[in-house]
Amino acid sequence: MTMKFGLLLPHFGEQASREKLLEGSKLAEAKGFDSVWVRDHLVFEPHGEMEKPNRTFYDALTTLTAIGAVTEKLELGTGSLIPFRHPLVTALMAGTITQLVGPRLILGFGAGTFDHEFEAIGWGDLDRVEAVRSNAEILKRVFTENDVTYDDGIFSFENVTIEPKPVGGRVPFWYCGATPRSARLAAEYADGWMPGRISLATMDRRIQKMREMTDASGRPMPTVAVIPPTSIEETREEALQHVNVPGLLAWANKAKFAVKPPRVPSRPSRTWRASSSSATRTRPSRRSGSSRRWASSTWCSTSGSSSTDSSSRSSSSAARCCRSCADAGTRGADQ
Repeated sequence: MTMKFGLLLPHFGEQASREKLLEGSKLAEAKGFDSVWVRDHLVFEPHGEMEKPNRTFYDALTTLTAIGAVTEKLELGTGSLIPFRHPLVTALMAGTITQLVGPRLILGFGAGTFDHEFEAIGWGDLDRVEAVRSNAEILKRVFTENDVTYDDGIFSFENVTIEPKPVGGRVPFWYCGATPRSARLAAEYADGWMPGRISLATMDRRIQKMREMTDASGRPMPTVAVIPPTSIEETREEALQHVNVPGLLAWANKAKFAVKPPRVPSRPSRTWRASSSSATRTRPSRRSGSSRRWASSTWCSTSGSSSTDSSSRSSSSAARCCRSCADAGTRGADQ
């Protein structure tokens, strides 16, 4: 099993800038990171618990193309594309990117969170989970075949050939999302699975289910990755200053399908203090906010490091990728 490390780029919100994207990516490559990643939106609305109200959003695939032009080795990933593009458009863009920068692209797809982005283009009634499946099938075919005819009730076309084909063959397709259904769909037809904010216990349960499915089907176990919120400073205390702990806790407590951590005892444990003449029982003082610190620490530990406001740092989130175990914004309806 090989562990790889990447960065989610600041291509959205107040931190979005040409210099941070291009110079930051070159620095990431020089420092040994394996990949850089982008998100995807059409009509961007910042996540309230994590991001400041700035609607700037650089297009995902355009951003990766520019970064690929100034780097040599970094893998270029989407975490994740949402299906507001016709898959033939995505196929042409993906093939072009690989021709320009080499076979470094990973297409992570998710169903998306916000209805308004699809309503804006007249696709408000689209079954977005099924549209992700459609993208996977169409991309697989047009990346490797000519004169493709396809009809699944969502997209249909006849005798279509998309050139150029991707350099190096078919571009890897990952399913992105933290729900049980996301993991099952990844095991069914994707090359990788990548949730965002997720606890280790929840992730472990999803991976166990994926192993069961791939063992039964004979498919390779998908690559497993995660994009956790991350804050990096000299000390843990400094790193936590950049974390919206109440916002993260509120989000975690609303996570419908998460594996919950053990409860903190409601009463503090008793301690004994011994002396030469007697033993006296004392209660430890209750520190203000101790339960919050515990929960924050637990959430941080699930990501492998501390959490952060993703708009506050140029390299605010890290994607941890475990290459296939075989080798070693998901929407609410996506269950």
